[in-house]
Amino acid sequence: MSNNMYYVCKYTPLELLESYGLEMERLDPEPETLECGSALSHPNLCGYGRAVLKEVLEGRVKSLFLVDCCDVCRRIYDVLKSEGTMDFLFLMYLPHKKGPWEVAHLKKELLRLNDALAAYTGRTFDEKKARELWRLNIETFYSERIEADHIVLTGAHGGCGLKKQIEKVTDLPVEDDTCTGNRVLRREEGGEFFEDYGEALLAQKSPCMRMQFEGEDRVGSLGTICHTIKFCDYYGFQYKALRDEEERLLKIETDCTSQSEGQIRTRLEAFSELIRPKSLKKERSGDRRYVCGIDSGSSSTNAVILDEDKNIVASSIIPTGGGADKSGNRAFREVLDRAGLGEDDIARVITTGYGRDNLNLSNSSITEISCHAKGARHLYPEVRTIIDIGGQDSKVIVLDESGDVTNFVMNDKCAAGTGRFLETMAKTLELSLEEMSDLGLKWHKPVTISSTCAVFAESEVVSLIASNTEIPDIINGLNRSIASKTASLAKRAKGGAPYMMTGGVSNNLGVVKALEDALSEILRVPEEAQICGALGAALFALE
Repeated sequence: MSNNMYYVCKYTPLELLESYGLEMERLDPEPETLECGSALSHPNLCGYGRAVLKEVLEGRVKSLFLVDCCDVCRRIYDVLKSEGTMDFLFLMYLPHKKGPWEVAHLKKELLRLNDALAAYTGRTFDEKKARELWRLNIETFYSERIEADHIVLTGAHGGCGLKKQIEKVTDLPVEDDTCTGNRVLRREEGGEFFEDYGEALLAQKSPCMRMQFEGEDRVGSLGTICHTIKFCDYYGFQYKALRDEEERLLKIETDCTSQSEGQIRTRLEAFSELIRPKSLKKERSGDRRYVCGIDSGSSSTNAVILDEDKNIVASSIIPTGGGADKSGNRAFREVLDRAGLGEDDIARVITTGYGRDNLNLSNSSITEISCHAKGARHLYPEVRTIIDIGGQDSKVIVLDESGDVTNFVMNDKCAAGTGRFLETMAKTLELSLEEMSDLGLKWHKPVTISSTCAVFAESEVVSLIASNTEIPDIINGLNRSIASKTASLAKRAKGGAPYMMTGGVSNNLGVVKALEDALSEILRVPEEAQICGALGAALFALE
């Protein structure tokens, strides 16, 4: 018998398990891939479920305690039970409420577990030790409770990695209220142990979404980050409910792997700037009268030089290639040449975009959320909602009357609805992006592209070509597909008029028209639409 045992749910009766001498550890996997876990599971099983299976199948976990808090945990149990390789495997059935009937049910489950533990360890139940551990849980919570400003992480399992990343980016402590996070029992009573203990488990201070009762107020919280896992319906519903309650709310969706760190960091930095605006150190520039902003994106790297009066002296747009650092240096040299300036004439450089931290030119970096807001506000002071569709992602940024960001949503998990999507479709149609833009306005019959995935949408286009569908009609179908996805983002962000569109896709007149139809609003598209992020970075440099 091994003394090490893993668990996955905050409703795990740790005090009972540890009273038998078991060393309990929360299973917190963050694999690079999920192939091993996918071998014995359906592809729609959530990433956390497959990550747990991967840990077991690769021999790192021999004893596991599960709670049927969701269908995925039941499937994990079924798979592992059929494999028959575990030293200890137990599934505890958990009620949804905390009434007397539910407490009686959980008491039976705890007694069933008690019998299984006695058989597994060869020991008898030590009630005194279990009660001591229970008191220790309560004392630890109140001694470590966060009273100062902090972030609340809620939703599905996020893992220690996500919690640490949030703390590093925001420089704030994080209260982990996810389904595997804060496990806080109510105070111990003096009655029959298994009944009192079962009632305490069901009455936790931060219940998971599956339970049908409310948690405690989040005192001292500056904002809430809701983590959802792909294919996890419970926490999708929680996020929908939180949207109406929380003013400072960010949604992060992952598959529990470590692959999306860059995109997550961008969201977290933008959220940090939203809840605590970034203050930049003011520096005397002497005789240097110019500043530069560089936007390092996936498709293009854009640079803007401003003078002291906020006039655009020169701008540059070059394809991103060969790495962010090389592209940033090329864009910087090109914009200097166009302005007729030398590097010594530039007082400060601010970078933004996905490659912002990899540019050796930068005095400081700011997320593209804040920079696009700053640039758009400068170009069009009345703007309230900015729609930016670039090569890699699309985003909607909502501003208040002062031009401050009040909310934003991003879609960067799929190529559909981005510039990459249009580039791929243009190649499939054997057209340039300019030709695609013109032809998209000459359609006659509506065509629906129903797939939400870029790969499947391309297959639909190939089929439409084979059926002799007119090319302008196909392009219009693609444009309306992008517009529908983007309008949904705007609705999620609670955006409203006046609208402004920035990013490279704003050059596609067909997409602009389709988006105006989807929003039933006019989109303002400035001449500087593609350099809006770099312009905002330069404006921050002036400040």
